[in-house]
Amino acid sequence: MFNKIPGRGYLLIAILIFAASNSVTQKLTQLGADNLIDGRNPISFCNVLFIGNLCALIALIAIYGKEWNPSALSRLKLGDWLSLVVVAALSGALAPAMFFFALERTAVNNVVLIGRIEPPITLALSVLILGARVNKQIVIGAVLAFIGVILTILLQPANEMMSMSGFAIGQGELMTAVGAIALAISSIISKIKLNSIPLGIFTIFRTAVGTLIFFSLTVKIYGIGHFMDAFTPIVWQWMLLYGAVIVVGGQLAWFKGLKGSNAADVSLASSISPIAGILFAFLILGEVPTIPQYIGGGVIAIAIIFSQLGAKKQNTISHKAAESEMDGEVGFKGI
Repeated sequence: MFNKIPGRGYLLIAILIFAASNSVTQKLTQLGADNLIDGRNPISFCNVLFIGNLCALIALIAIYGKEWNPSALSRLKLGDWLSLVVVAALSGALAPAMFFFALERTAVNNVVLIGRIEPPITLALSVLILGARVNKQIVIGAVLAFIGVILTILLQPANEMMSMSGFAIGQGELMTAVGAIALAISSIISKIKLNSIPLGIFTIFRTAVGTLIFFSLTVKIYGIGHFMDAFTPIVWQWMLLYGAVIVVGGQLAWFKGLKGSNAADVSLASSISPIAGILFAFLILGEVPTIPQYIGGGVIAIAIIFSQLGAKKQNTISHKAAESEMDGEVGFKGI
C-alpha cells in the first residue's frame, strides 16, 4: 500500500506534519494548563522539547540503530565528529529551543512567517561560501521573502518589545529569527562536512547530543527542578504520540519523498509550508492572521512565486543535494 504512494505524496504528508507542529505544540501546552500539578503546567515547552526528543530518539534508534556499527563509525574522522557536534548544537538544541520559547511569547503565525527568513539566509550563505549559482528569479524571491519577514516583525503591535539599534522588536519574533539563522548555518555546515555521513548516524547523533545540550543548559539556568514534571504519565502519553507522529513520522515521510521526487517537487512542497502552517494555526488554535501578518505573508507569497519560477529554470539539484537541504527547506519541524 505505502509503496504505491508517489514521492510527491510523501513530501506533501511530511509538509503537512511539519506545518502542524507549532500549533500542536501550542495546543499541548494549553492541555497541560488545564491539568496542572501543584500549580505547575506539566506539559511546558521545555518538557515538550525534552521528552519529545527522547521519544524521537527511541524511535530513531529502533529504525536506524543498525547503522551504528564499527565499520561505519570507523570511517568518520575527527572533523566529522566536530561538525556533527556543531550541527547538533545549532539544529538540535539552539534552534528548537528558540522556536519553543518564541511560541511562549508570540503567535504561531508569527513563528511560521518569520521562520521563512531561513531559506534566503541559507541561499545567501550558499552563494558566498559554497559558490552556488542562482538565477535572477531566485534572488528576487529571496529578497522579497526577507522583506516580508522584516515587515511582519516591524508592523507588530508594541507587546513585549525590545529596542535594538532604534528598532523595536518583539522577544518572540527575535527568538524565531535567531532559531532560523541557526538552522541556516547548520544547513551550510551539513552541506560542507556531512554529506558522506550515513543518515542514521546523523539523525541519532543530532537528536541525542542536541537533547543533552538543551537539558544541560536548562538545568544550569533554571535548576533540575525545572524538569520535575517531565516524567509524569500525562506528559509521556502525549509525547509518545508527538514524537512518533510529528518528529519521526514527518522525517521518515520527508526522506521517503526525497528518494522518489525531483528538485522541483521538493521546492514546490516546501513552498506550501507557510500557508499550511497558518491554516493549521486557524484550525487547531483558532488563530486568525493579523494585518501585519497579512502584509508580511502576502509579500512572502509573492516571493514563493518568484522562487518557484526560478527553481523551474534551475532544476539541476541532485537528490543528494536536496536531501542535505532537508533542514533548510521547511523550517521548524517539531524538535
